[in-house]
Amino acid sequence: QLQPVESGGGSVQSGGSLVLSCTISGRTLPRYCMGWFRQAPGQEREGVAAIDGDGTTTYAKSVKGRFTISQDNAEDALYLQMNSLAPEDSAMYYCTARPHACGGGFYTRGGYHAFRAWGQGTQVTVSS
Repeated sequence: QLQPVESGGGSVQSGGSLVLSCTISGRTLPRYCMGWFRQAPGQEREGVAAIDGDGTTTYAKSVKGRFTISQDNAEDALYLQMNSLAPEDSAMYYCTARPHACGGGFYTRGGYHAFRAWGQGTQVTVSS
């Protein structure tokens, strides 16, 4: 059973940076789609960044060029480097994983429904 645990959130000023970390225990299959979602109050959970089993990374348009997703398989760790943060990036951030490839639905409305393993999330607050 996959168990994500996020850390690294906090409060920063606009233009600042944060690094989110996540450990995902319970991986037993050879390939997983892993990624980050975020959810602001009153908003639906949305895909932010994903990394596929072959190392391919993808990003939501709103964060491309500012955020970088990476993994350390030896540590069962997933990271999200966030630069040039803006107030609209404020949200609860969640990491997740599922077996097999990410597919094309990660960033679509309701894409989070394809994932079952969720941690408690880590709050990111960006002030202007």
